[in-house]
Amino acid sequence: MVTVDGGEAGVRLELEAPRTAEGAAVGDSVSIDGVCLTVVAADGGRLTFEAVPETLARTSLATLEQGSRVNLEPALRAGDALGGHYVQGHVDAVGTVRTVEPEGGGRRIWFDASPEVLRYVVEKGSIAVQGTSLTVAGVDESGFAVALIPHTLEVTTLGALEAGASVNLEADVLAKYVENLLRR
Repeated sequence: MVTVDGGEAGVRLELEAPRTAEGAAVGDSVSIDGVCLTVVAADGGRLTFEAVPETLARTSLATLEQGSRVNLEPALRAGDALGGHYVQGHVDAVGTVRTVEPEGGGRRIWFDASPEVLRYVVEKGSIAVQGTSLTVAGVDESGFAVALIPHTLEVTTLGALEAGASVNLEADVLAKYVENLLRR
């Protein structure tokens, strides 16, 4: 759960995160809904972060309210298993949930995204939504779909998404590197 304290200089976020916070220290990087932030205070299962105006303008963090649930992910440590694709916590854009439809025991969610993100999105490729590494299940001219299994719906905040919600999107960094190399 999030405690939000805002001002002109940005927002101070305090989170209760007993399991994820284990071992977190001041200076560590932690992803909050897909946004890489630095721990500025750690006290047991409570972590505190500061988000400056630049971060708030480029992500959905400004929409957080007192008591909001967030996806919380510590940085990958050398030697840890990689259970998805490389996610940096460098949000490319804020997208919008277009539709949420039941599909078997899971859900298919369509997101609208900007052309700057969509140029890196391919079917069966990877994308991070709210910091969660997902496989793209479909693409059209204005967005993409993911098919979520019940486990993902239960252990992330993606299970609470409804049409119209704002989400942080991070395209696969490898696609960006390939584009950059080909451009040269």
